[in-house]
Amino acid sequence: MNEIESIETRPTPWTFFRDALRGTHRDFTAGSLNQAILALAIPMVLEMVLESLFAVVDVFWVGRLGADAIATVGLTEAVLTLVFAVAMGLGMSTTAMVARRIGEKDAPGAAVAAVQAIGLGLLAAALIGIPSLIYAPDLLRLMGASPAIIATGSGYARIALGGSGVVLMLFLNNAIFRGAGDAAIAMRLLWVSNIVNLILDPCFIFGLGPFPRLGVTGAALATLTGRSIGMVYQFYRLLRGSERIKILRSQIRVDGGVLARLVRLSFTAMLQFLIAQASWLGLIRIVSLFGAQALAGYTIAIRIVIFIILPSWGLSNAAATMVGQNLGAGKPERASASVWRAGFYNMLFLGACGVVFIIFAEPIARLFTQDPVVVRQAALCLRILSYGNIAYAYGMVMLQSFNGAGDTLTPTLVNLVGFWLMEIPIAYWLAVPLGYRSSGVYFSIVIAQAAMAIASIILFRQGRWQRQKV
Repeated sequence: MNEIESIETRPTPWTFFRDALRGTHRDFTAGSLNQAILALAIPMVLEMVLESLFAVVDVFWVGRLGADAIATVGLTEAVLTLVFAVAMGLGMSTTAMVARRIGEKDAPGAAVAAVQAIGLGLLAAALIGIPSLIYAPDLLRLMGASPAIIATGSGYARIALGGSGVVLMLFLNNAIFRGAGDAAIAMRLLWVSNIVNLILDPCFIFGLGPFPRLGVTGAALATLTGRSIGMVYQFYRLLRGSERIKILRSQIRVDGGVLARLVRLSFTAMLQFLIAQASWLGLIRIVSLFGAQALAGYTIAIRIVIFIILPSWGLSNAAATMVGQNLGAGKPERASASVWRAGFYNMLFLGACGVVFIIFAEPIARLFTQDPVVVRQAALCLRILSYGNIAYAYGMVMLQSFNGAGDTLTPTLVNLVGFWLMEIPIAYWLAVPLGYRSSGVYFSIVIAQAAMAIASIILFRQGRWQRQKV
C-alpha cells in the first residue's frame, strides 16, 4: 500500500480534534496524509480564526466613531502591510529552515536557525518601529489622508506603527513553532494576545469603567497591549522548550553559515511579500480618490475578507510545513501530494464563503456601519472579490508551498508580475479612464488573482521547488 494513503489506527473525530489542539506529538513525514494535514491545519486555522475575529471586532468598535475613524484604521493598516511583509518574509524563510531541520531529525539545528531569525527580527523591529513612531502623521498625509483624518488618527497611527516591532516578533516567533510542527503552541499564544485585545478594545475606545476614553487611539493601545503579552509568552515558551524545539543558552550565538542562508532566503521572501503588500497601498491610494466613504467601505470589506482569508492562510501554512518537513525527510512525493490535498480543502472552504458573501453582502456590511453609502461600497467590494475565491484558494496554497520548500524566488516573480504589471495598471485603467471608480479597483483584484493562481499551478507542476537547498 502506498505510504501516502496508508491507514493508521483511526482515532474518533473528537479524540483527533482534542489531540490536535493539545499538540500531541506526531511525525508529519509518515502515516496518513489526511491526518497529518488536519493535525497541523486544525490549530493553525483556529489560530487564524481568532486573528481574523480580532480584525473584524476592531473595525466593529471603531465603526461606531464615524467614517474618519474607519478611514484612519484603513490608511494605517495599509502602511502596516509593509511591516507585515517583512514579518511574513522573515517568518516564511524561518519556517522553511526550521521545518527542513526537523524533517532531518536535527532539533539542535532547528534551534540554531530560530536564534538567528530572532536576532534578525529584533534588528528589523528597531529599524521599522522607531522611525514609524516619529513620522506617523506624515505617513498618513503621504497616503492621502485629509486634515480631519490626520487630526483624528495621529495618536492611533503613532501607537500602531511605533509598536509594529511587536507585531513583527509575534509573527516571527510563531513561524518558528509552526516550522517545528508545534502548531498548537502557536495557536494558544495568538489566542492569549487576541483575547486580551478583544477585552480591552471597547474599554479603551469608549472609556468603560476605570479606563480613559481614547477613541480610535484606544483601539491601537488595546492591540499593542495584547500582542506584547503574547510576545513575552512566546519567548518564555521557546526557552522552556517543547517536544520539538528548545533554545538552549549555549545556542544563543551568531552562526555565520546559518545566518547567511537565512538572510539570503529572507531577502527574497521579504521582497515577495513587500511586492504583494505594497500593491495594497497602490489600491487604497486609488480608492481614496473617491472620498472618505468609499475608503471606509473598502476598509470594512477588506476586514471582512480577512476574516475568511486568515483561516485559509492557516491551511496554507500547514501545507508549507508539510512540504518543508517531508523534503527534509527525503519524501518529495508526499510533499507534493499534501499541497494538492490542502489546495482542494481550501477551495471548498473559500468557495462556500464566497457564496455566502455574494448573497448576504449588504446585511453583513450593515453590522459594521449604518451609513448607507458606506454599506453599498462595502457590499459591492465583498461581492466582486468573492467571484475570485476559488482561484485564490489554490493560488495561496501553491505560493506558500514554494516558500515552505525554500523556493522564495518563484512566488516573488509571480507576485511582481501579478500585482504590479497587472493589478495596479488594470485598477487605475478601470477606475479612472473607464470610469468604473472603486468597482474597477475590485475587479482588478479578481483578474490578477486568477492569473496568479494559474501561473502558480503551472510552475508547481514543473517541480523545481523539490530541488531547493535550505
